[in-house]
Amino acid sequence: MSSNPVAETVASLMPRAKAELTELVAFKSVADFDQFPRSESEAAANWMTAALRAEGFEDVALLETPDGTQSVYGFLPGPEGARTVLLYAHYDVQPPLDEAGWTTPPFELTERDGRWYGRGTADCKGGFIMHLLALRALKANGGVPVHVKVIVEGSEEQGTGGLERYAEQHPDLLAADAVVIGDSGNFRVGLPTATSTLRGMTMLRVKVDTLEGNLHSGQFGGAAPDALGALIRVLDSLRAEDGSTTVDGLTDGAPWKGLQYDEEQFRQDAKVLDGVGLIGSGTVADRIWARPAITVLGIDCPPVVGATPSVQASARALISLRVPPGRDAAEATKLLQAHVEAHTPWGARVSTEQIGQGQPFSADTTSPAYAAMAEAMAVAYPGQEMQYAGQGGSIPLCNTLAALYPDAEILLIGLSEPEAQIHAVNESVSPEELERLSVAEALFLRNYAAS
Repeated sequence: MSSNPVAETVASLMPRAKAELTELVAFKSVADFDQFPRSESEAAANWMTAALRAEGFEDVALLETPDGTQSVYGFLPGPEGARTVLLYAHYDVQPPLDEAGWTTPPFELTERDGRWYGRGTADCKGGFIMHLLALRALKANGGVPVHVKVIVEGSEEQGTGGLERYAEQHPDLLAADAVVIGDSGNFRVGLPTATSTLRGMTMLRVKVDTLEGNLHSGQFGGAAPDALGALIRVLDSLRAEDGSTTVDGLTDGAPWKGLQYDEEQFRQDAKVLDGVGLIGSGTVADRIWARPAITVLGIDCPPVVGATPSVQASARALISLRVPPGRDAAEATKLLQAHVEAHTPWGARVSTEQIGQGQPFSADTTSPAYAAMAEAMAVAYPGQEMQYAGQGGSIPLCNTLAALYPDAEILLIGLSEPEAQIHAVNESVSPEELERLSVAEALFLRNYAAS
């Protein structure tokens, strides 16, 4: 990284950043309170409120959002007449999944091979640390030239919409000229990237019932309708032979025209086993950024160990549908529900319950904020030009902010590059990326104030 005072300050702050991220990662702040104590999320939120107060933020508050979780808010005043920038992150994390699959404990930050491992290091507790580093660097080098609002969500991973509903009920709270969503990531380590599109999402819980109770498979199997078998047939109907998503009435989005994703590189990033093919058709970028994608997230059925020879009377599944830009997530939900009902075999009783939804998002990359960010990225990543990529994931708040503040410029950057393995075991963050992106964010705030 080329030497400049902001970069030098950020570099000097990295040991502190590691210590703080270590403290944050230790909170098991999964916003599914059936699995993890609410107190863990509340403790993480309290840690962040204390951090904002220590940085001189005013009006710091824990916002009680309608989904029963807390978001953290603070305001840092800048010069009179300055623009306002909203910085976003979330402190809730995905469950660790199979803890035995982690090389080191998921809630203990561990340095290994030049990366920091732990749940939330990249997604998205590291995003909050990135914001702190940027602001500290500016305060040490002439001051923060804009008004800054910080909002840290407590239930982003659950898709339950608490912060979106709160923002709609308090429309002035998050108003800003520009918004930096620190929950995305570079296309790969060392390649500065702004995310220009996000797929939307919907999650559906499907329940199939066929019998009053389980039956002996030897006595009744072959004629008695098997609820688990019926559910499998339903789930299979959601994919074509090549693995493409097939929801009746839901069409593909427009082909992706930006940065392309080499297929062999994708195989490496996704750690696809040798001999196993990719699914779908078209370019990889089409498939992960511009087309709908169904995923079966879980099935309630007897585990293999301890299973009895029974015809199952009831079965459930949780499915996720990613919705490409240009499609309405609410309409996609209705199409998915109709598809499930139409493809349930044998007259089985089926019910669906929507448990989360977010609209797709497309940014205006021609805005002055993007020019300011491109200039900042060129300094933080010498010799590299900022690229634009899509992201298959969803950040529902983006569309809420775009609707509430149509003139606001929304940028998406962050620490979740492919090696980070967010949502998987052994999630990690590159400290070099944290350092560079913190420099880029600081320089962006300075550039944007002057533009």
